[in-house]
Amino acid sequence: MMARRIVAIAGRGGLLLALAAFPAPVTAQDLPRWLGLSSEAADLPAPRPVVTEILEDRGQAARWVPGVVASKTQVSMAFQTLGRMVTRQVELGDRVRKGDVLAELATEDLVANTRAARAALDAAEVQLSTAHGTLERTRALVGRSVASDAQMEQAQRAATAAEAAVAQARSQLARAEDAEGFARMTAPFDGVISAIYEAPGAVVGAGAPILQLSAEDWREAVIDVPETTLAGLPPDAAFTVWQRNAPDEEVPAVLNRIDPLADVATRTRRLYLTLPPEAQFRLGALVRARLGTVGAPALSVAAEACFTRDGGVWVWRVRRQGEAAHVEAVAVKTGPDFLGRVLVLEGLEAGDEIVIRGVNSLQDGQAVGRRVDP
Repeated sequence: MMARRIVAIAGRGGLLLALAAFPAPVTAQDLPRWLGLSSEAADLPAPRPVVTEILEDRGQAARWVPGVVASKTQVSMAFQTLGRMVTRQVELGDRVRKGDVLAELATEDLVANTRAARAALDAAEVQLSTAHGTLERTRALVGRSVASDAQMEQAQRAATAAEAAVAQARSQLARAEDAEGFARMTAPFDGVISAIYEAPGAVVGAGAPILQLSAEDWREAVIDVPETTLAGLPPDAAFTVWQRNAPDEEVPAVLNRIDPLADVATRTRRLYLTLPPEAQFRLGALVRARLGTVGAPALSVAAEACFTRDGGVWVWRVRRQGEAAHVEAVAVKTGPDFLGRVLVLEGLEAGDEIVIRGVNSLQDGQAVGRRVDP
């Protein structure tokens, strides 16, 4: 392409115009700088980098809470009568069978009470026999018109009272015999001694807990979490449970129930997670639990990544195509938050790139630059 450059030469006699023709490419560099049309002005600024995180189930690195393995069926064993415990045949962690003797009370006083009740019954039966004999004689005398009707009524009342006294004495004897039998504590089912409250030699009252018996048929993990964590938690939430000394042996667990009341001191709620039958955790073992499993991962984002719009919760998702990238607003359904992380129930998938800094300064479709780790 040929171009002409106009050169103006000013002289005393006038203006001489000279045309100089020469081949040269037409570029912005040939224009005066004062026109502001240089190539530097034409360059656009590069998109800003963004601080993002990749959405994923964080596994053991995610927030976890401590817990303990317990039995769903566990009872506090107690004596049904007052007495002094003389023996306790079991210790913490012992396995027992149904009908095994666990502890015994001193029986001297109980045996004495039984003897006294039996003697009272014997005396009442003698009184009853005497009353019946008196009634028969009085009835015979009335038949011969020797005794009056008043005497007959008195004899009948005495016999009735004697019968009532015998029934009362028999009831007291049965109670004393039961109390003597209550001196032996036996296991109502097969299980493990999971707690001990009293030692031999202690004087215990009726109903005072002596030990705790836990069945081994159905085990569960028990954890305590803040009340705010329960907001939006599904009733059948999936958890993963493992022990510190065996982090690779993860076991899935399912939420079974939640205590209706919070702890007065800690303001936490207790969650009970049902463990599978093949789980090898022993009763009383310390475990760790986190929300989500391999099949149902728990995706969470930083709390600062969320913003509100139209009454809902939104996040910025980064879409990348080669070197180009832009953001798009995505409505999400969130669950409970715990220590700065918010559970994402719907709207996102594992692998999504989410902006976690400067979310209030972005717009839909805005171009962004490279990713920066938080």
